[in-house]
Amino acid sequence: MATRKSTKKPNVSREDLTAYYRDMLLIRRFEEKAGQLYGMGLIGGFCHLYIGQEAVVVGLEAAAEEGDKRITSYRDHGHMLACGMDPDGVMAELTGREGGYSKGKGGSMHMFSKEKDFYGGHGIVGAQVPIGAGLAFADKYKGNGRVTFTYFGDGAANQGQVYETFNMAALWQLPVIFVIENNQYAMGTAQQRSTSTPDLHTRGEAFGIPGEVVDGMDVLAVKEAGEKAVGHCRAGKGPYILEVKTYRYRGHSMSDPAKYRTREEVQKMREERDPIEHVRALLLEGKHASEDDLKAIDKEIKKVVNAAADFARESPEPHLDELWTDIYAEAT
Repeated sequence: MATRKSTKKPNVSREDLTAYYRDMLLIRRFEEKAGQLYGMGLIGGFCHLYIGQEAVVVGLEAAAEEGDKRITSYRDHGHMLACGMDPDGVMAELTGREGGYSKGKGGSMHMFSKEKDFYGGHGIVGAQVPIGAGLAFADKYKGNGRVTFTYFGDGAANQGQVYETFNMAALWQLPVIFVIENNQYAMGTAQQRSTSTPDLHTRGEAFGIPGEVVDGMDVLAVKEAGEKAVGHCRAGKGPYILEVKTYRYRGHSMSDPAKYRTREEVQKMREERDPIEHVRALLLEGKHASEDDLKAIDKEIKKVVNAAADFARESPEPHLDELWTDIYAEAT
């Protein structure tokens, strides 16, 4: 893969840059392994990979603080790993095992971690958006200064419930950041064929919600935009919209052959815009790391991912009694 040259020297420490590289590489290697396990029949149902979009969630997590919340759609494994969820538990859930975050009952699209303030993983297009506003409403009610990152895609941006949520969030000045992960394709439909406006971040103007477009293949640009949006919300100014332009290398899901785009288009993005290669170039050009250092990181991450796959294989399937658990909770 060609190395992308940086256009300017970033104001970022070696430690932070290395951490972003490591986090994005973990997501990439994890998703590659998930794809392998799916091909082996160890992952059932739907499986949507995050390969190519790693800079979005890693950049925004770098702008988040302890106690901030996040909620997303079905392309969610990257979000789980970026917020610190254990790869073992994530992989075990993907394979429907007892050691998974939802005890093997949720699978790829429905796992949660209250400890990491991760609220899913939702399979219905756009359904997580009003829930994200609800999380932000709770924080405003408590006055705790927390922010909710509510992720959805360019396809979901055309759903009616998104605009109902925009209206409520603006009316109540909720501390929610609406993150539109615009990967250019809603399933198999290109954005220009499904959306009447070229810019999705302007969709909040009618409600008085500010927004901006961000280069989602540049983790530093995402972090900078995320910090601006977080500052806006914490200052009590209400919601903010980030349209993060990104790109997925794989099909919509593992069952999608992606014949709606050319192989050359995907290869061009890989060679010229890959988010991990961008940070790799910054590390090498700035002499923050050597080729051997980066190889060692990759080796370490592959070890973590392989261990997660082994843990998933060795974890038993949930007992039939689990069918009747976690379906009812008494209010206290």
